[in-house]
Amino acid sequence: MAADAAFAHVLAERTAMIPPVRPYRPGQFYLRELPPLRAVLDGLSRLGLLVVDGYADLDPGGRPGLGAHAHAEFGIPVIGVAKSRFRTATHAVPVVRGSSVRPLYVTAAGIPSADAADLVRRMAGRYRLPRRPAPRRYPCAGRPARNQHDRPSARLTHADARNAADADIHPKGGDV
Repeated sequence: MAADAAFAHVLAERTAMIPPVRPYRPGQFYLRELPPLRAVLDGLSRLGLLVVDGYADLDPGGRPGLGAHAHAEFGIPVIGVAKSRFRTATHAVPVVRGSSVRPLYVTAAGIPSADAADLVRRMAGRYRLPRRPAPRRYPCAGRPARNQHDRPSARLTHADARNAADADIHPKGGDV
């Protein structure tokens, strides 16, 4: 949670453990990602904006993606920031940040896409991915931590490692 839309002043971080989630299916990312969002946002009020890793809508006709489903469920504007192009999302606004040549693809629900893209351009951080708090490291239940940076296997993916490298995240803190 941040005090500003640029996420320059992070106020708090919340995590939640949930049962295993559904496997990824193209075009149905929301089925996998909505349960964790519900768990993390449960009990929060006065949220003004939600930024999700993914698309708000999946095509120019408005087929809903994660962001549109989150907008409908939580009743707040949602900005979808995707790291790769979804073949039918030809309406997504490409946003190049920092010195990267690879764009992010921005869509939105409850806010005009052009405004959402401008917000993503202005978000904190010098690199392709907007700045975010460093992930906390928790050992898996039932086995000792291998080192101070160990995380539950359910939370550590190859995408996490790629994103960390792309955003220049350092193990002892840094960008979000």
